[in-house]
Amino acid sequence: MRHLTLSIVLAMLALPTSHAQTPAAANAQSAGPSRHAAIERLEFNRRAVEWAEPLFWTSDANLNGAIEPAELAILWGLGDGDRTRFVKDGAFTPHFDTVYDKLRQRASLAGLGADERLRREVVLDELAQGRPTLVQTTLADPRDQRLAAHLEKVARLVERLYARQTGVLGLNERIPADDTASRALFFRNQGPFCEAPRTESNPACNALADRPKKVSGIYPAAIQVDPKFCEVLEMRPDAEVLMNPFVVVRHKDGGRAEGKAATDELVAVPYQVAFADDMRAASQELLAAARTLDGDASEAAFKAYLEAAAQAFLDGSWFKADAAWKAMTATNSKWYLRVGPDEVYFEPCSRKAGFHMTFARINQESLVWQKKLDPVKADMEAALARLAGPPYQARTVGFELPDFIDIVINAGDSRSALGATVGQSLPNWGPVAESGGRTLAMTNLYTDPDSEATLLGQAASLLCKATMDRFDPAPRHLTLSTVLHEAAHNLGPAHEYRVDGKTDGQVFGGPLASTLEELKSQTAGLYFADWLVGRGLLDAADAERTHIRDVIWAFGHIAQGMVTADGKPKPYSQLAAIQMGFFNANGVLPWKPDQKAANGTDVGCFDVDIVKWKPAQDELARIVLGVKARGDRALAEKTRDQWVSDGTPWAARRAEIQQRWLRAPKASFVYSIAAD
Repeated sequence: MRHLTLSIVLAMLALPTSHAQTPAAANAQSAGPSRHAAIERLEFNRRAVEWAEPLFWTSDANLNGAIEPAELAILWGLGDGDRTRFVKDGAFTPHFDTVYDKLRQRASLAGLGADERLRREVVLDELAQGRPTLVQTTLADPRDQRLAAHLEKVARLVERLYARQTGVLGLNERIPADDTASRALFFRNQGPFCEAPRTESNPACNALADRPKKVSGIYPAAIQVDPKFCEVLEMRPDAEVLMNPFVVVRHKDGGRAEGKAATDELVAVPYQVAFADDMRAASQELLAAARTLDGDASEAAFKAYLEAAAQAFLDGSWFKADAAWKAMTATNSKWYLRVGPDEVYFEPCSRKAGFHMTFARINQESLVWQKKLDPVKADMEAALARLAGPPYQARTVGFELPDFIDIVINAGDSRSALGATVGQSLPNWGPVAESGGRTLAMTNLYTDPDSEATLLGQAASLLCKATMDRFDPAPRHLTLSTVLHEAAHNLGPAHEYRVDGKTDGQVFGGPLASTLEELKSQTAGLYFADWLVGRGLLDAADAERTHIRDVIWAFGHIAQGMVTADGKPKPYSQLAAIQMGFFNANGVLPWKPDQKAANGTDVGCFDVDIVKWKPAQDELARIVLGVKARGDRALAEKTRDQWVSDGTPWAARRAEIQQRWLRAPKASFVYSIAAD
């Protein structure tokens, strides 16, 4: 999702309207099935990635084995996104035919030196671990199209801002024009570095031939030479200023004085100053998007947020924008937008907020869960307070329960190379966060037939038949789990909770604090499923199916490994390892070494003992919530190390999970926006 200088080439693409066919179009279509039946659908989509072409074959609707014009989606991303280059008058163009013939071939590596050939081979392996997975949106209303066109430009700018934060802006210009796979990797991964499990630690895997090392754009390069520079910054007397989520750290006067240590004379520079040009441009586009809503009283709340976000990009008034964002709900807007800096997982110190944009439409099914859970949210807070114990005390919570949203565009830190966030609770700081924030569940991800088929195969390779027979891949189970996880972020000891005046980040350190917060929320989510059964708000059978879906969710994250290639903890992977390791040790998730998995092939499988589930999950919730309530860093580290460390029996089970899970490529989401 990047243009030629590492931003997105997002084009608002128009699908052809209905009209009478010309004779030429009719002849082209009649020849289509035989002309365009040389590549199977999944292989077509995979090769389109390798060749950096913005094409996706949506489905073989008529089962004739050939791609047809109505089955082609044009993606925003690398390459020329003008649909008329590929389809015109209801038929494929000669340009499409040329591209199709190219896709029938694999990129040639002939004539390359051994080192470069190896690099490109590994790049292809990196790409192969992602299965292109389409998120498609059609906008019929011209006003909606104009709004989306401006937000598309904001998305491009957000990608530039995120690239500046990650220190990769402009590096893609060093990729040779003929190396389309490396261009595709750079686009997909938002930088030259590999992220897929088989290749992320391979030193040969990089989109650039000189294989640069990661250098964050948020801190001076000179201080990053020290692998413990984050700890050094946290110990400084001005740490609170330097580690503010919305600033970059720079040397005073833009440079480093002679004779000074790397960490001397550091200053905090607000985002709106450090990235002034892109921030101003984003502000202007947000205001232009707001003007498309002039005269539309039904979107007054959305317009107010667009204007507040525009101002925040100019002066850093993110908390004011948060208030306008929270006021925009599923009942007063058909749209969802979050744009600005939020999550911290992307950067080495886990303290700075990464720029992102999520643009979506409201799925009205969220109102069903709103009505169910809103009356009991105070009781949910009280339940977690009892589990946490002193000194934590239940507080008044005012958060809105999850809105369901259908993604249109993810950009910046919201866009992942592999997989995607399916739930989110924001903001992470400020008055709105303290009052409970806003929680979201992304309901149109992983719902396509390709994703469901892949998930069933992965589950059958790890679960025993008795458990697999109780597994239901229906999206509602993952949605429920996501809803409860995200609601739990706003309950119990959360981001703004302090122990002896210290925040989570100060008590536990950024990376461990992030893992603990996600572990708390996921464990509380498990707890609340059964809690809702007790309140008569959820059927016990649905709770059981949700629990089994939670196990499969955890397996997927365990399979991604515990740390990144540069040693940074993966919060979701580590929380999943802790949960499932604890369940394994307590008989909830026993390993049957001599029993075949449900696929009838793999030997050794996991069962889920639902009778033992509730007492084990309650005990884990008491441990995790108590750790956060007391600020018990020693127990936090002990719990993490017990289930995340290598060289243990559980580590061997994790390796088995990883090996089986990674046989199938992971979803790599691509986006298409079309005007009907």
